[in-house]
Amino acid sequence: MTQGLESASLAARVDARPPSRSWGMHRHNNHVNMLISLSRRGFGVISRCLVTVHHQKMAAFSVKSLDHVVITAKDIPTTIEFYTKRLGMKHEVFEASGGERHALSFGNQKLNLHQSGKEFEPKAQHVQPGSEDLCFVTDYPIDEVLKNWQLNGIEVLESGKVVERTGAVGKLRSVYCRDPDGNLIEVSNYV
Repeated sequence: MTQGLESASLAARVDARPPSRSWGMHRHNNHVNMLISLSRRGFGVISRCLVTVHHQKMAAFSVKSLDHVVITAKDIPTTIEFYTKRLGMKHEVFEASGGERHALSFGNQKLNLHQSGKEFEPKAQHVQPGSEDLCFVTDYPIDEVLKNWQLNGIEVLESGKVVERTGAVGKLRSVYCRDPDGNLIEVSNYV
């Protein structure tokens, strides 16, 4: 038993040396990975394990939900028509610094609309019409959404079929199309 403790102690002292790249230490942005040798009953090193030491502070808070997303549109009236007539959103107009603003509301969220080339400040660093990929959830049967889109001449992506996906809280059945600016629009039901 004493020999095992001495070997374990020796292994701990040897492994306590300052690590180097050749010793198995790798630095990454916010953490350090080290290989640590373990010893048992004097039989030498029997295994290695990877220990990650994080040097990252925990957030003082966590977000609860998403309030809005901004869509940059080439033509705001065309965008409003698509989202109100094809997705059932409600158009809202409100005054804010910089002038009249347009939004499309649904549930407890909304899409704020910015006119391309005349965006309100502050704005995203790289604004461009057609760069969004949005997934909306509906209680309306997804097979009926598909039929409605087909009857109204909306090009349905993914071979015009309902597809299986995974969302934030579970499995989805989804259909895809593009809005007038080319943004990818997914409408889904939870399974």
